[in-house]
Amino acid sequence: MLFNSYAFILGFVPIAFLVFFAVGSRVSRRAAMGWLCLCSLFFYGWWKPVYLALLLFSIGFNFFTGQAAAGRFTAGDRVRKAVLAAGITVNLGLLGYFKYANFFVGQVDALAGVSLTLTPMVLPLAISFFTFQQIAYLVDAYRGLAREYHFIDYCLFVSFFPQLIAGPIVHHGEMMPQFASSTRRFNAADFSVGLSYFIMGLFKKVVLADTLARFATPVFSAAEAGGVPTLFEAWGGLLAYTFQIYFDFSGYSDMAVGLGWMIGIRIPVNFNSPYKAAGIIDFWRRWHMTLSRFLRDYLYIPLGGNRRSTVRVFVNIMITMLLGGLWHGAGWTFVLWGGLHGLYLVTNHAWHTWRTHCGKQGRCLAARAVGRALTFLAVVCGWVLFRADSLPSAVSLYQGLAGFNGVSVSDNLAGTLAFLQGWGLAFDDMGSFESDGLKWIALGMLICWLLPNTQQFMQRQEWTERSGLCRRIPVWKPGRTWAAIMAALAIASLLRLQEVSEFLYFQF
Repeated sequence: MLFNSYAFILGFVPIAFLVFFAVGSRVSRRAAMGWLCLCSLFFYGWWKPVYLALLLFSIGFNFFTGQAAAGRFTAGDRVRKAVLAAGITVNLGLLGYFKYANFFVGQVDALAGVSLTLTPMVLPLAISFFTFQQIAYLVDAYRGLAREYHFIDYCLFVSFFPQLIAGPIVHHGEMMPQFASSTRRFNAADFSVGLSYFIMGLFKKVVLADTLARFATPVFSAAEAGGVPTLFEAWGGLLAYTFQIYFDFSGYSDMAVGLGWMIGIRIPVNFNSPYKAAGIIDFWRRWHMTLSRFLRDYLYIPLGGNRRSTVRVFVNIMITMLLGGLWHGAGWTFVLWGGLHGLYLVTNHAWHTWRTHCGKQGRCLAARAVGRALTFLAVVCGWVLFRADSLPSAVSLYQGLAGFNGVSVSDNLAGTLAFLQGWGLAFDDMGSFESDGLKWIALGMLICWLLPNTQQFMQRQEWTERSGLCRRIPVWKPGRTWAAIMAALAIASLLRLQEVSEFLYFQF
């Protein structure tokens, strides 16, 4: 069941929340949380019921393993450490089997010249997210940071439907206390804030992201089929995807936060204007913030973090990012994407180290603008590997970006780019990028760079953006004006739900 579907918006959510408030106010908190847990399991099972058994096994196994790792059944540190190791191994084993087995068998076939076969399998929805979430729980339980909880609360912690499918990867310390202290009573202020978050996220997904997909997908599909995108076509398709994935992931994150707000649960922010980042380090503090936090706390720091020599720090960064890339998908394009961002981060760290050594701490406005532009360009170039279906198609896209496939553009763009004919630009009828795509890309740039993000809109204080065109932008507040704006966005979004599409991060 998708957030951007009539079944979810008009059926599942109203029933789930109405019963939640009714049970919570008339029966008990435990009953309300139990109902929410059942709704979450139903939500997950809607997609493929057979994998609900996998989720339930994972929840049960990790709950009792976490109790053992915390010393509930034994106080011996050696035994607890062995339990932790076994728990992590089982989790990574399940993730590896379902997500990477076919990939590794294929690599063995290619390298050894054998013909190993493995039945293709459908990747269980959200397995990467709930696996990492529970590994973090096991580690914290072993460290004594996670106390014992009721099984229903733990089940809800893992399966809570607003964040189950595509994150954020929540920490037990962020959610468990909220489940334990939730009022379960309807709060009009919380509900209106949550509904506004949800509507803005829905609009980003179905109006902005899905429209941009119309211009990105044909370019990447053509490259995968052996086509050779020209300069303008390659850049147009890549920029369309750049803003498609931005609004797609930002939209999901907003909708998840909004669903939590409606029932008084605060889900961590997972997305904070990453295209405004002034460096790659800053980018990863803004993009998929909870994944970055997990990789830092449970991989980078255990490897030694920045407490070792400079060379070792750079090695730790590369290992972390290579595994982070592999987490996103079983393919060499994802590994290379992670490696590329590892090189970006190493370069960024080296630059900061040099500036600190030279005593150059300040940063003028022009330098910050250059940093933003270079960071954005680096991220855009990386998206080729992230989106391409294979290495050959990625190479074809990179060749197009560099102009090696020619610089002629589609006749569709003749009206928009006619002024470039004087410079020798040719038009032909082979291109697929439409002139409307440029307008949507420009709109994406305007929204990403010059407007506040959803969190800033929802702050009940005046917001200023020094580099924006508008110095003062009113923020959300209860009232007729914002009610009318939200109603307009909701209507525009609901009318587009006939073209339902999955969120991009569902595949991870």
